[in-house]
Amino acid sequence: MPYSPNLRIELIDTGTQAGTWGTTTNTNLGTLIEDAIAGYTSVSVTSANQAFTAVDGAADQSRNMSIALTTTTGANFAVYAPPAEKVYVIRNASSYTATIYNSTVIGNTTAAGLGVAIPAGKTQSVWSDGTNFRLQNDYVAGDVVGNVTGNLNGNLTAAAPTAPTQPTLTNDTSIATTAFVQAVVSTARGALYPVGSIYINATDNTNPNSLLGFGTWVAFGAGRVPVGFNAANPLFDAAEKTGGSADAITVSHTHTFSATTSTAGAHAHTGSLTQSTKSGTGPTPVVSSTESFGGNYNYTTNSAGDHNHTVSGTTSSTGSSGTNANYQPFITVYMWKRTA
Repeated sequence: MPYSPNLRIELIDTGTQAGTWGTTTNTNLGTLIEDAIAGYTSVSVTSANQAFTAVDGAADQSRNMSIALTTTTGANFAVYAPPAEKVYVIRNASSYTATIYNSTVIGNTTAAGLGVAIPAGKTQSVWSDGTNFRLQNDYVAGDVVGNVTGNLNGNLTAAAPTAPTQPTLTNDTSIATTAFVQAVVSTARGALYPVGSIYINATDNTNPNSLLGFGTWVAFGAGRVPVGFNAANPLFDAAEKTGGSADAITVSHTHTFSATTSTAGAHAHTGSLTQSTKSGTGPTPVVSSTESFGGNYNYTTNSAGDHNHTVSGTTSSTGSSGTNANYQPFITVYMWKRTA
């Protein structure tokens, strides 16, 4: 008796199976074709290469639409379907990769052509042209919207879901769109660093535009310490006024001294002068003197009566240099001013 080439359904010859054709037809329609369209079976693979069962006119594994694969091999494996045109949904329920091929002859484990590898735990729809197996879908036209879990082979254009953009100050459970977030961030940036703000960083001299992503910034206040605005002080009564000096300044002034002493009674004064030549005149009046060439000239004045002594002069210098001595305690940082 003849059978169809792809599903192996028994074909009733004209004028045959009188009284039994109904049973054959019921088997064809209610079992075999139904299995091919909606049937499901589970196949336990016990070897590295295993063929699906294929029986003419009776139920078998290879005729089912959906097949779940398990294995006891402990390794990747291959299964073989009859060399017939058919679509399968294969669920690889094992922990190893399963590859499906067409046999060259029904029941053998020789690959007729290309196969499709199905990863562990994944499900694939595949179709056969009788020689080669291929993925049923390897191209997606148009947009895919929503969440996609797993692997998609082929061309995929993903479109993100959209939603209305709420006003910037919205405070409820509405979805925050990217436009809303950008508006909020822009508002926050303006509030935190409006034009004229000073940005300070202790270690990084990168332009704040690169760090914050907005604004035009210029380096600010090199070598200067900020001082608070004070309308009552003409030095500090306007923004960005400068002044002061790095060097210590002493207000111009003089130091003088004088002293007068009175000495009672007649007395003389002795002293010593240094001369560089032999000739010279000593104090007058001199009572006695000795001199050595190029050395000291010693003298004694005549005795005088009561008289005063007045002494004047300039004090000697003391202290240290005022260069770079006018700074308050400081720490160096990088400062930038936002100009736009």
